[in-house]
Amino acid sequence: MKKLLLLLTSIMLLATSAQAARIKDVAQIAGVRSNQLVGYGLVTGLPGTGESTPFTDQSFNAMLQNFGIQLPPGTKPKTKNVAAVIVTAEMPAFTKQGQTIDVTVSSVGSAKSLRGGTLMQTFLKGLDGQVYAVAQGNLVVSGFSASGADGSKIVGNNPTAGMISSGAIVEREIPTPFSRGDYITFNLLESDFTTAQRMADAVNNFLGPQMASAIDATSVRVRAPREVSQRVAFLSAVENIEFNPADGSAKIIVNSRTGTIVVGKHVRLKSAAVTHGGMTVAIKENLNVSQGNPFGGETVVVPDTDIEVTEEQGKMFKFEPGLTLDDLVRAVNQVGAAPSDLMAILQALKQAGAIEGQLIII
Repeated sequence: MKKLLLLLTSIMLLATSAQAARIKDVAQIAGVRSNQLVGYGLVTGLPGTGESTPFTDQSFNAMLQNFGIQLPPGTKPKTKNVAAVIVTAEMPAFTKQGQTIDVTVSSVGSAKSLRGGTLMQTFLKGLDGQVYAVAQGNLVVSGFSASGADGSKIVGNNPTAGMISSGAIVEREIPTPFSRGDYITFNLLESDFTTAQRMADAVNNFLGPQMASAIDATSVRVRAPREVSQRVAFLSAVENIEFNPADGSAKIIVNSRTGTIVVGKHVRLKSAAVTHGGMTVAIKENLNVSQGNPFGGETVVVPDTDIEVTEEQGKMFKFEPGLTLDDLVRAVNQVGAAPSDLMAILQALKQAGAIEGQLIII
């Protein structure tokens, strides 16, 4: 319990010390982002851990036809060393033709393992259906699996997924609005009207008046030079401007699975009194032997149940209006509540309207 209270207190102290942040740490340029790519392909060279499914056989036959190999009608190849896979990748902004990106390969069928396999040439497409990269190479699989003749099996990590470092070559560049227009828009990672206005004021103080304006709680528009080389140097200076973002709203985050509780520094408590106690119910089963009638009676076992209820004496403490996290921690420490008890107290206080802030349970 003391560790929990120390954690809450340290979080409060960290939150109260407002520190300046760079624009590049709290915002990103509109339109400058990574793009997801996906493709369907085949992994070959598996040591009997592949699959033989209709779509795998169809894909294998199509691959052979591309190389001019036509199987006789009715021939069904055994493809236990082949597996159908989905290949995914993320293409960063400004990636140029000829550069390489990492790819992740995942089985979509009944393959047991992709360890030792080689990904055949696979086209990676974007949301518009265009091919932006081509992937191929040997897989690195961290998982493993082993099975015995009696059906026993052991699996470590995930043997049906792997990756290829620099496994895809970019064939098409993705256009960005970076070099278009007279303005560049910064989008805050967390929307806040105060933060947006402070960011615009910081840019105007650095560059001059009317250079930046807050459009809404998320976007700040900055006037920028049209020449691309000048725009790069301009953004290099702007993104390193420091300012003080606004404090977040009052929140209490409760993780019901791990018992983690984080209380924001702006959380305030209204006047309330809390009592917290516990009740223990103990049920004990006693088996008594009942001797039957000596003239033909049967001996039977008769259960005897004892139920004991013990109720601990609850302690009451009172919150005065406007109390902060430090006061809450001190009061809970006096009661000696466990993390689960503290969650129950917070929920009860919220239901009573005694917490000024959001109670979020995840």
